[in-house]
Parts: sequence; structure tokens; C-alpha cells
Amino acid sequence: MTTVWVPCDAAAVSVGADEVAVALEAAGATVRRNGSRGMLWAEPLVEVETDDGRVGYPNVSPDDAADVLAGRHESLGVVDDHPWLTGQRRVSFARVGVIDPQDIEGFEAQGGWAGLRRALAMTPAEVVQEVTDSGLRGRGGAGFPAGIKWKTVLEAQADQKFVACNFDEGDSGTFADRMVVEGDPFTLIEGMAIAAYAVGASEGYVYVRSEYPHAITALRRAIETAYTHGFLGRDVLGSGHDFDLHVRVGAGAYICGEESSMLESLEGRRGEVRAKPPIPALKGLFGLPTAVNNVLTLCAVPMVLAEGSEAYAGLGVGRSRGTQVFQLAGNVARGGIVELPMGVTLRELVDDWGGGTLTGRPVRAVQVGGPLGAYVHPDRFDVQMGYEELAEIEAMLGHGGVVVFDDTVDMARMARFAFEFCALESCGKCTPCRIGAVRGKETLDHVIAGRDVSRNLTLVDDLCTTMTKGSLCAMGGLTPMPVRSAMRHWPEDFDRSQLEGASS
Repeated sequence: MTTVWVPCDAAAVSVGADEVAVALEAAGATVRRNGSRGMLWAEPLVEVETDDGRVGYPNVSPDDAADVLAGRHESLGVVDDHPWLTGQRRVSFARVGVIDPQDIEGFEAQGGWAGLRRALAMTPAEVVQEVTDSGLRGRGGAGFPAGIKWKTVLEAQADQKFVACNFDEGDSGTFADRMVVEGDPFTLIEGMAIAAYAVGASEGYVYVRSEYPHAITALRRAIETAYTHGFLGRDVLGSGHDFDLHVRVGAGAYICGEESSMLESLEGRRGEVRAKPPIPALKGLFGLPTAVNNVLTLCAVPMVLAEGSEAYAGLGVGRSRGTQVFQLAGNVARGGIVELPMGVTLRELVDDWGGGTLTGRPVRAVQVGGPLGAYVHPDRFDVQMGYEELAEIEAMLGHGGVVVFDDTVDMARMARFAFEFCALESCGKCTPCRIGAVRGKETLDHVIAGRDVSRNLTLVDDLCTTMTKGSLCAMGGLTPMPVRSAMRHWPEDFDRSQLEGASS
């Protein structure tokens, strides 16, 4: 009987993967489920096991089941040999799409738990040093060195410590956290177990957004399995270290992507930014030392421990070491997941990996780093994707989102959207963010209507300065980044008389 693999990832399910699985089963195939390979333009992507490897069939519908099993459907060839995958350097996504997300034995056969086993044979301080030497920085956006954060928690004096994973992936155009948890939840569990041992934490929490039901289910099932096999709970793998892991579902607040707001929500309160200091590493969850990292950071940790810090540090550019999971979205021909060493250029991501725009029109702008990231002009597409490299052009890496726009985009309206987004998602604790975003949206409405454009643009710039310098957190502090980048690179869109004259 033929064995076929059908993704259970939400992106594939949204275009009919579950129905395809049912049809293939009815046609006599043995169906196994995997995560998406990240080739989202090809979903549902069905893989048929052959002597040569798993052969991929893209965009399969239930009516195609018989043709797929007979080999008559359009084929991508052996999926592992496809240029989209062979050209990548997958670390966090090494097993995504390869294994059944709930198969703990398949996970181990593909190198899983090797990092945890090595970590448990070391002292906590040695594990922290290994992570520090790797150069791993926070993949949630801030880019803070993970090893330094862990060292602070390790050296803090407390009867109890925590690790917390921020899985509140709310940036538009980002989906890597969701895809890795839906496709390989054990990697996150392993990363958290290593982090807990390294900092001396006995309890951990994964804070996940409620909009990710498939990921929540996959993670909870995997945690139960990990307990059964001794990777969680009392005396993890006979090490004498205890570690309990819990899943907590958020209530849909974008602000909880900020670590202190997330901790407030975990404690049962309204998600609202805390003033710093004290930092969470010293006074975090329930006032105790807490290591807070995001999903991609923790999913890189197993490789660092399994292969050593030098292997990870050997990838990347400048102070940006290792790989980044880039998410190609928006008006792009080939949207999906691309994991590459830091230092790849934005042009390579958009043109080579993304294939340009889906519409076939010229690319006019790319927003990097989520809804609070800068809009990058095509004349700066040769920038290397690294923290400092992007900062030099007044942009940021953020969570690795890359959203493409063609030449029909109105950049004044995109700037307005940044203010509107902030006004909707602000926690309201500080005045610059709470009021500034509302006033910014109103002022850009005047600009778009062509009213007193010069004066109102000056006012927008003043508002941006106030928000940048006065906001408590990055929600208000970074909202000016997309606004100012749009005003700087596409000034013609803010002079409505010129825009209307050009179109008439």
C-alpha cells in the first residue's frame, strides 16, 4: 500500500489538506500527516513515498487523489532535492515537514533530544556559556544575546525560577512560530527544557495566541507525550532536574508580544506594559527571575547544544550569528518559509526566493520586521539581513517578516495604517502611544485629503519624535519607523496634488 504525507499545518488545511487526506485514504493510500515544508504556494503539497524518496505533488485537490497515486499529477520531483529546500540552511526548521509532529520516535531518529542529553551532561553554567559563545540573539525582534539573559537568571538568587516562551506571534506577515510548533513541537519543548536546566527553572510556560488552535492542540499533545517518555516532569532523563511545562492561551492582545505585558497576562491580569527596571530576568513572572524567549530563539537552542557553539557561530554575518527564519508574504509569487544564514540580502529574498510579485508588477516597497518595521525602498534591497546592517538603513529585522508590495501601493495610506494599528493595539498605559497614534492617524487623514499638507506633515514628524522618545515600550516607540520610512522614500504619495496630477 502506498504511503503518502499530507500537511496538517493550518496554511495547508485552509486550502483543503484535510479533505485531500480523506480522499487519498479512500483511494487506498496510507496517509501520514506532517508539517508544511514552507512552500506555501504549492499547498496542499502531497508527498508520495517511493524508492527514490518522497515525491511531491503541488496544489492537490480531493479530485486529484487517483492521479497522484498513479503518478499522473504534476510533480515537483523528490521534495528533499527541490532547490527551495536544498538552498536553505535549516536549523529551527530542520525536521519540519519531514516528520509526523506527534511522532516522538521519529523526532529522535532525526536528531531530536541530542541537545538536551548533552546539556544535562554539562553544568548549567557550561550550558549558558555554550549559548553565549554561539552568538544566538533573541529572534523575537530585540536581538538581545540569549546567553547574557540566561546568565542573569542563573545568577539571580531565588527559591524558584521560570522560563517563559512568548508564542504570541501577532505581527502581520509572520507565521514561523506557528509553522514550527504545528510541524515540530518537540523542538520547542527540547529548547525550553534546555533553557530551564541552564537557568535553574523548575517550571515553564508557553504563552500562545488564541488564534492558533492547531498549534495549541499540537503542542499540548506533544507535551503529554514528552511527559510519558521522561523528557518532562520529575527527574528529567535521570538528571535529578525537575521541569514542568504548561500552555497558556492569550486573549488576542498584540501588546502581549512584549515580554512584560505577556507576564502580566500570565499572572491573570490585563496585558499591560511594565516599567523597567526591574527586568524580567530578575523580577519576572510572579516577581521571580524569569528567562523570556520567543519560539524561534528556543528552537535554535537544541542545535547549539547538539552541534556545539562553533557550528552555530560559524553561520551569519557580523554580530548576527546563526540563521533566521524569513517569512515571505504579501504580493509575492512564492510565499513561505526560508531559513538561511544571517547576511542574505533582501534582494535575494524577494527576487530569488520569492520570485518577485504575484501580480508581475514591479516591487515598490518591502516591509521588514512586522507592522512596526520600516518600508524599504528598492534602491536599498542589497542590504544584508542582520541586526546592525538593517539598523544602518534605519530598518530592523524584527521577527523576520518580509511583506512585499507592488507599484500600486499608496504609501501614505500604509503610513496611516501604522498609526491605526498602534491606536487599536496600544495597551494605553503611556500617553505618547495611546494619544500619539490616534492623533497621527487623524493628521494623516488630513494629508491624504490634501488639507494643509506641509504643516500636517511637520506635525506628523513631531508626533513621531514624541512617540519614539516617550513611549514605555516598542509598541509606541517603533510605530514611527514605518511612518517615517514611507515619508522619506515616497514623498510624492504624501503630496496629493502631485499624485492626482500624475493619474489624471
